[in-house]
Amino acid sequence: MLPTLRQLQYLKLLAEHGSFSRAADAAHVTQPTLSAGVAELEKILGAPVVDRARSGVILTTVGEEAVRRAQAILAQAEDLVQTARSAGQPLSGRFRLGVIPTVAPFLLPGALPALRARFPKLRLFLREDLTHRLIAGLKAGALDAALIALPYDVSGLETAHVDDDELLAAFPANHPLTAERRVSPTRMEEDDLILLEDGHCLREHALAACGLEPPKAHGEEAAFAATSLPTLVQMVGSGLGVSFLPAMAVEAGLTDNAPVAVRPLAGAGDRPPSREIVVAWRAGSSRAPEGRLLAEALQAA
Repeated sequence: MLPTLRQLQYLKLLAEHGSFSRAADAAHVTQPTLSAGVAELEKILGAPVVDRARSGVILTTVGEEAVRRAQAILAQAEDLVQTARSAGQPLSGRFRLGVIPTVAPFLLPGALPALRARFPKLRLFLREDLTHRLIAGLKAGALDAALIALPYDVSGLETAHVDDDELLAAFPANHPLTAERRVSPTRMEEDDLILLEDGHCLREHALAACGLEPPKAHGEEAAFAATSLPTLVQMVGSGLGVSFLPAMAVEAGLTDNAPVAVRPLAGAGDRPPSREIVVAWRAGSSRAPEGRLLAEALQAA
């Protein structure tokens, strides 16, 4: 006998919520029904999947492995259902798209109306989050695709190109480097360099593309870091330091109301420092054609 999808779903919800009562609520069943389903799963596997403690539910080693495999199986099953429902009608019905914070507010406002016009039956659910959490959501089947920036480790995923987003130098409006037509990244190190805090891939993109080391202050990490691009712009405008900004954010008006000057960076050869914006999805996912179609639609927008 093999586990049923329902039993695997019960186990997945139990791992997510940490208690039988909350998992039962999420599954829209009674607690005895969910408990019976988990008990039957343990009987089929021949080993306990959870330890029942007063503090909550703790997964056993078998349970952790079962959850990992259950996530993949359930994701494949959901792919099958969505593919069947949208057969002949790509990008129709529910589509769960993750977007990183340094892209979402600058690309989506112009792209979403075009997507709605081209795909009127599309029900787009958006989740804005950091890259590593979006990739985890893709691999767990919680997302159908994600709009992220490269370079990044995308093993286990497939991607489609959307755009190359140039990185620009940003200074206080009265900074001496504003006299330069094109700024060498190494000149930026002469000032206090402000970047987004750890976890934002734009931080690594800027440093890698410009060949710079993380900023240091007295042997420790620099004191200033921003949690968002609007905050970063305000910090630069206040004279706290210099930074890098993505061109799409500047073109969207991010610096319009701040005393900040922006200049192109001098890159290696004819190619300026940049990051690549892509749509990513799970390798082998049946939503792959829709991921590519979405990338094409975002390019056109």
